[in-house]
Amino acid sequence: MSDSAPAAASGADGAAAERHAPARSGSSKDAPKASLFARIALFLRQVVAELKKVVRPTRSELVTYTTVVLVFVLVVMAFVTGIDLIIGRITLWVFGG
Repeated sequence: MSDSAPAAASGADGAAAERHAPARSGSSKDAPKASLFARIALFLRQVVAELKKVVRPTRSELVTYTTVVLVFVLVVMAFVTGIDLIIGRITLWVFGG
């Protein structure tokens, strides 16, 4: 997918040029594979870079999010309880309990 990203960024002309370019055969197989420790180090650097992008919510946002989640959970619990009671009563009516 990354091979076509520059072509997509350059517009239709880049995409047309990409279609007419000769296909690369096995370019990823020809490249030497990095050592295990180098791959682990790369992974950790990428994790740290992604964690630096994280934006922590303010206290008021956190309270709002928590309230929304709790209200949603209560609504879903009420809905499931209602459905359970209805199905239970139908079951008792059908099978006579």
